[in-house]
Amino acid sequence: QVALEESGGGLVQPGGSLRLSCAASGRTSRSYTMGWFRQAPGKDREFVAAIRCCGSSTHYADSVKGRFTITMDNAKSTGYLQMNSLNTEATAVYYCAFDSTRIILSSVRNGESYGYWGQGTRVTVSS
Repeated sequence: QVALEESGGGLVQPGGSLRLSCAASGRTSRSYTMGWFRQAPGKDREFVAAIRCCGSSTHYADSVKGRFTITMDNAKSTGYLQMNSLNTEATAVYYCAFDSTRIILSSVRNGESYGYWGQGTRVTVSS
């Protein structure tokens, strides 16, 4: 079992930045995939970013590419999502997802590929 604890959400003005954290504990493995998804009010959950082990390949939704950066501190088993140049469309609950495998590239954007989920952290972008 793996437990995920997210933090870092909050209220930020348009154009601002936030950094989300996701600490993984339990039976983590050297082979993993960590992803971030978000769900805005009234909308479906959508993929934001993911990072896969063993070379730290990263993947982003087109809507956040160039503004968001996903990283992983393997020593701390903690992943981060640095979000810059935030706009109101980023308002959502952000969920960290984790799997103890290196998910294949074609499935990394599919939430069903991940075995573990955090409780979510709310991000509100508003002036």
